[in-house]
Amino acid sequence: MATLKDVRVGESATVAALTGAGALKRRIMDMGLTKGTRVYVRKVAPLGDPVELTVRGYELSIRKDEAASIEVTDVRAGE
Repeated sequence: MATLKDVRVGESATVAALTGAGALKRRIMDMGLTKGTRVYVRKVAPLGDPVELTVRGYELSIRKDEAASIEVTDVRAGE
């Protein structure tokens, strides 16, 4: 399954599952990235880390390793 790390700038996706464990999974959920949430990838830093997202109407930056633990579906261009 694709992860949030694989979604390109300008594409959006729906969170399908969180594969992280313990504190990492809790932290991701606390930021609003829960199952069924629509996420839009706004920017990626020049060296590829971090990734800036739009989630639930606010801007969020996460690291690539965190994005790799978020499985997504329904990837498509645009918001």
